[in-house]
Amino acid sequence: MFVGDSMTIGSTGDFTWRYRMWQHLNATAAGPYRIVGPRRTLHDPVTGTADSCAYADPGFPEEARGHLAGWGEGWLHMAPVIGDAVRRHGADTLLVSLGLIDLGFYTNAEQTAENVRLFVANAREAAPHLRAVLMPVIPNVRAATDTAFGAQCARFNELLAKAVAELSVPGSPLLLASEPEGWDIEGATYDGTHPSQRGERLLAGAFAGAMHQAWGVGGRYAAAEVREAVPAP
Repeated sequence: MFVGDSMTIGSTGDFTWRYRMWQHLNATAAGPYRIVGPRRTLHDPVTGTADSCAYADPGFPEEARGHLAGWGEGWLHMAPVIGDAVRRHGADTLLVSLGLIDLGFYTNAEQTAENVRLFVANAREAAPHLRAVLMPVIPNVRAATDTAFGAQCARFNELLAKAVAELSVPGSPLLLASEPEGWDIEGATYDGTHPSQRGERLLAGAFAGAMHQAWGVGGRYAAAEVREAVPAP
């Protein structure tokens, strides 16, 4: 189950990094798998609601579009609902990218980290052997220009790493993903925050690399995929 904010749900006309991960797993997974979640749609910037089905690839199948992501939603919003989503949809692995919206509008670094811990507790109550990969906050254009906000992002990432180390257990492992290698605001985003097609591939590659290295899930992110994501010098 993909869990995230606007970078994960995507908007009308996007492929999304969820799509890139689906492609990767189709090419490398050793056995059957399912992508699950209570939502299927993209954010529509015209209506301001999550009512768009206009993925860049209309062949992205309905059964692979599942997610728990929302424009403007963060750890604060997902912590109360993750348990029900996991229980209802039988998720056993979470790929989570959250935090930027929390720090930008709702909670400080310490409060956001507490919501991470609540999220993990609620998810495990629904599925005690759940595993998860957590992405640090990737600094956006605001973090690059607003010193105080940038400091909050850095502080939260420290607290997230601490939470992952403390909460990970053998029966329910947590992984801290690395910020996507080669990520830059100009090339990996189309507006300073949201992933461009290159950024989608970089995000999928970061999650795929963590799962493959730690759990043997799928394969390494293909060299061809990486070459598409990273421009030539």
